[in-house]
Amino acid sequence: MEQAQVAKIISEHFPGAVVEEQPKAIVIKKDNLLTVAKLLKDSDLAFKNCHCITAVDRKDKMEMVYHLYTFKHRYMLTLKVFLAMNDLTVESLTHLWRSADWLEREVYDLFGVKFLNHPDLRRILNPDEWTDFPLRKDFNRPDFYRLPESEGLKAGG
Repeated sequence: MEQAQVAKIISEHFPGAVVEEQPKAIVIKKDNLLTVAKLLKDSDLAFKNCHCITAVDRKDKMEMVYHLYTFKHRYMLTLKVFLAMNDLTVESLTHLWRSADWLEREVYDLFGVKFLNHPDLRRILNPDEWTDFPLRKDFNRPDFYRLPESEGLKAGG
């Protein structure tokens, strides 16, 4: 299997969905993510594994990166979707791949991307009361951050 084959199949099913074919990735329109993901998983392509979801802050836009694997064809696909910085929302893929759950929560926690229809979208690494997203280019690292006290840990004790 080759990337060009996958891009062709996507384009045949959803004309105009493929924005660009990069050397190592297929970029699709945000609005087509859910339908393209369903096609990739449920068709003969058989991308049954959502291996990784991450994001890249490009300053002017957010790049969502999905690594999908098909055991049947022994092929890893990199699928990308670009988000406008003033609209960091994208559909959740948790109902297609259970592995997307914590991966999406991590992207939310570190980059601030909101996954629509996610079953439990909340911070996974940082304290709940944080309002910033530490892997964004516009993040200003605080000089000091006080950890909240919990039952087992008391300050100075």
